[in-house]
Amino acid sequence: MSQSFPPPQQPQQPPQQPGFPGFVPAPPPAPVRDNFAGGLITAIVAAVVSAGVYGAIIGATKHEIGYAAVGVGFLVGWASGKVGGRNPALPVLSAVLALAAVYAGQLVGVAIVASKAFPVSATDLLLKHIDAVNEIWKADADAMTFLFFAIAAIAAFSGSKKAAA
Repeated sequence: MSQSFPPPQQPQQPPQQPGFPGFVPAPPPAPVRDNFAGGLITAIVAAVVSAGVYGAIIGATKHEIGYAAVGVGFLVGWASGKVGGRNPALPVLSAVLALAAVYAGQLVGVAIVASKAFPVSATDLLLKHIDAVNEIWKADADAMTFLFFAIAAIAAFSGSKKAAA
């Protein structure tokens, strides 16, 4: 009783290009993402959320924290670059939105701290007395405040570039 087995199959070789034995062409490059609207909307959402978190951190600690400002900037930039891709306007817009987010976060923090000293809620201070909150912010602003602005803008710009790569 002899069984016949099919002959062993040889591994399939990739198709060869004429004139170049053993050469396998590289896969095509990945398509370049360029979704400006999606990147901008994502950056705005990230700026609003991170401003609230940054303000809560300032309100809880009663201090501006540089690492948090860097985090705000990087989050805004990373979000815009990840969704928007390599659009050249997104890093610049991310830097501007990061500046706005750090400023808004500092105002929220000032309102939280002031609401503990006065019989007014932080929300009322922000909605009804924003001029007073801004005056308190101006009185407390120093060189470190503006350094945090610069660091956040740089982090947003570079974060957007790195996420888009």
